[in-house]
Amino acid sequence: MAPAAASGGSSLPSGFAVFTTFPDLLFILEFVFGGLVWILVASSLVPVPLIQGWVMFVSVFCFVATTVLLILYIIGAHGGEASWVTLDAAYHCTAALFYLSASVLEALATIQMHNGFTYKQYHENISAVVFSYVATLLYVVHAVFSLIRWKSS
Repeated sequence: MAPAAASGGSSLPSGFAVFTTFPDLLFILEFVFGGLVWILVASSLVPVPLIQGWVMFVSVFCFVATTVLLILYIIGAHGGEASWVTLDAAYHCTAALFYLSASVLEALATIQMHNGFTYKQYHENISAVVFSYVATLLYVVHAVFSLIRWKSS
C-alpha cells in the first residue's frame, strides 16, 4: 500500500508507512511548526487578544486535528475506504485556508505591536509569523497532493 501512496495512488498509508510516504510525511512538519506557532503566541501573553485569539484557535485546532488524523492513520482506522481520502483532502484544504488567515492576522498584530510592547513580545511574534507562514505552506502543499490523491481515487 505504501508505494501507491508515494506515487500518487488513491490509497492512504497505514501504520508506520505514514512516515515514509509523501505527502503524509508532512504531518510531522505540520505538527512541529503548528506547535511552535501555538507556543510562541501563547508565550507572548497574547497582547492583541481579538486578533491573536483566532491565531491561537487555528494553531490549537490544527495541532489537535493533525495529531488525531496522524494517529488514526497509524492505527489503520481508515481501512482503505475512499471516504477517508475525501476527509484528508477536505481537512488539509480547510487547514491551509485557516492558517493563511491566521498568518495574515498574526503579521498584522505584529506590525501593530511594534511600538508599546516589550522587545521579547515583539520578537516572539515575529517568529510566530514566520512559523505560521511555514505551516501555511506545509498545509497548502499537503492539500494539493491530497487533492491529487482524491481525484485519482
